[in-house]
Amino acid sequence: MASKVNKNRVIVTLECTEARGLGMSPSRYTTMKSKKNTPKRLELKKYNPFLRRYTLHRETK
Repeated sequence: MASKVNKNRVIVTLECTEARGLGMSPSRYTTMKSKKNTPKRLELKKYNPFLRRYTLHRETK
């Protein structure tokens, strides 16, 4: 019996926007999102260990 696969949920990568602007190595996180509920790019505040603070992380393609 085949397992159910949810085709609306995808794995996305979140990358720090502040570290990219400074030319540092950006911190990256992976998470899952629903394409049906959030069709736009995901933006979350996550911890950046290089900058030692919480920064805005955006979904990359």
